[in-house]
Amino acid sequence: MNLFHQIYGAGEPLLILHGLFGTYENWGSQIKGLAEHFQVIAVDLRNHGRSPHSETFDYPSMAADVLTLMDSLGLDSAHILGHSMGGKVAMQIALNAPQRLRKLVVVDIAPVHYEHHHHGVFDGLFNIELAGLKSRGAAEQQLAEYVHEPSVRAFLLKNLYRTEAKQFAWRMNLAVLHSQYEQISKAPEGNPFTGQTLFIKGANSDYLIAAYRDPVVSLFPGASYKVIEGAGHWPHAEKPELFSQIVQGFLLA
Repeated sequence: MNLFHQIYGAGEPLLILHGLFGTYENWGSQIKGLAEHFQVIAVDLRNHGRSPHSETFDYPSMAADVLTLMDSLGLDSAHILGHSMGGKVAMQIALNAPQRLRKLVVVDIAPVHYEHHHHGVFDGLFNIELAGLKSRGAAEQQLAEYVHEPSVRAFLLKNLYRTEAKQFAWRMNLAVLHSQYEQISKAPEGNPFTGQTLFIKGANSDYLIAAYRDPVVSLFPGASYKVIEGAGHWPHAEKPELFSQIVQGFLLA
């Protein structure tokens, strides 16, 4: 699958992978700083953003998409930075094709199976009546009944766009994200990756916790860890300057 992507800056290649319901645009503040040191390749994963849709949605397929993109760009290897679902994609690449990785950065996710915890989000997104929708404000009002955090609503509604017929539609493949959620929940699998790896955790997040230490260590025995205080599941958005310092320090070392 030919993934939509944007390239910024020059230097060693660094692919950036977003999380569930996201797009490459979620990394805007980080791209600017990282592009001063790297050739940043910001990617929309399949069924997200401007990338193609597919009924197949699992980590081996998403990892293969990224490797195909690297091949098309003539990249034998690259640094890869992934958040949440994108972090699992990055881990899948490392476990199956370690020769394609220079350094790996995984943001606030572990190589484990997670229980379904997006019921309210899906209910809210499906509740938005796109056919008669007149504005993003109206969409937010409909979503607020299900998603109470304004920042999360704003993040989700970035997926709305107007078609040529001036009607609102989703860029993401919402139906497949819902039907294939069990695939998203799964852990990446493969042989342990012994390359340089950094896990970054938001201190207030429960996605990367002490109980997941053994799966992390078994698959990434050489991993190092950083905790960003005062941040939750989106440390790159909540503490952008500190996050950038940590990532640059690791990749440039």
